[in-house]
Amino acid sequence: MIHVVNESCIKCKYTDCVQVCPVDCFHEGENMLVINPDDCIGCGVCVPECPLDAIKTELDPGMERWLAVNALYAKQWPNIAMKREAPPDAKAWEDTPDKFEKYFSPNPGTGG
Repeated sequence: MIHVVNESCIKCKYTDCVQVCPVDCFHEGENMLVINPDDCIGCGVCVPECPLDAIKTELDPGMERWLAVNALYAKQWPNIAMKREAPPDAKAWEDTPDKFEKYFSPNPGTGG
């Protein structure tokens, strides 16, 4: 089962998940992470590492959209495999609704 990152990650971008991924399938955008569905082996070790519950399986309700977002941006954004500090204001964004429509950035992150 493939895992995907949803809009809860936007503006928070905690990277605890990337350091446990055995296949380095995370990619970094300017303000969120995505999982490359072609590389994800469905092991699920990343799921409990996300403090926002932003990682779901492709079979969870409503994840079709996020599977497409993850697939598209994983091809455009650099790979990230090392944990970094979250943005200083990440906590303030945790409960913000409708983040994709209002705050998503298609720009790549720095990777690493």
